[in-house]
Amino acid sequence: MAFFGSGAFGIPSLDALHAAHDVPLVVTQPPRPAGRKRTLTPTPIHQHAESLGLPVAHEENVNEQAFVDRIAGLALDASIVIAFGQKLGEPLIEAMGRLAVNLHGSLLPAYRGAAPIQRAVMNGDATTGVCVIGLAQRMDAGPIYAERSLDIEPTETSGELHDRLALLGPDAVLAVLDDLAHDRLAPTAQDESLATRARKLTKAEGTVAFDQPAERVRAMINGLNPWPGCRVRWTRAADGSTCEIILRRASAEPSSSPSRTDETSATHGVALDDAGRFACETGAIRVLDVQAPGKPVQTWDVFARGQRFSAGDRLDPCA
Repeated sequence: MAFFGSGAFGIPSLDALHAAHDVPLVVTQPPRPAGRKRTLTPTPIHQHAESLGLPVAHEENVNEQAFVDRIAGLALDASIVIAFGQKLGEPLIEAMGRLAVNLHGSLLPAYRGAAPIQRAVMNGDATTGVCVIGLAQRMDAGPIYAERSLDIEPTETSGELHDRLALLGPDAVLAVLDDLAHDRLAPTAQDESLATRARKLTKAEGTVAFDQPAERVRAMINGLNPWPGCRVRWTRAADGSTCEIILRRASAEPSSSPSRTDETSATHGVALDDAGRFACETGAIRVLDVQAPGKPVQTWDVFARGQRFSAGDRLDPCA
């Protein structure tokens, strides 16, 4: 079977396929400029496939007839697509074998689209998972062959959830291939009335306003990590000076008892103490990890000691 993928999300599944099946070709995107020097860099899948000794093809357009003919010539039984990055046309899908499926990072029909993992965290979902679906011309609308789920931890970032979901892929993908081999595939159609979209993140989304419940603010901070990052403007109460920082991880604290009024009486985004607690519309968040410009990520305690942070300082969304 052929493997189509580009992002690191597919690496665990590629390892499992390589161990259990013959993989005559790995198809990926061409190298792209990366880093400050814009050096041409192969995709994570390209690099990993080469480390496994697998043949690799990087194609700018996999729907070109010459490439479709090349895939057809492999006489494939099945093909697996994971975080590939190109839409596959019908002629190519037909050439990909008896079964062509995609591993998607959500419990479909929720979060069809480019950023299902980030949107699940940003929306404060408690659970998510992966689905193996048939390829379709409408985005992520194919029938579901298998799914696996897990709980999202309260302080888990999108990057961490990405890695955990990737580890669910091998079991789901191999189970579908086993069903194919034993002629027991039983796909389930998606309920279109429940479909939601997970549009691609933009850099402009990388901030948060504190005039929302603490749970919402927490979810946004964690969901924006690692990219684009939750950038906020920090204003010191002592002298009014400002700088931009990136909030990398947070927890939420519910509204306190009636005898405690510090969060509810404070202006949204104002520090309630020097321990990283900030007032929200209801409750407060506690910043756990933070990053100053040009610096590595630090725990809040380390950051606050080095940056002269104090109660009364304020965080505001970046414009």
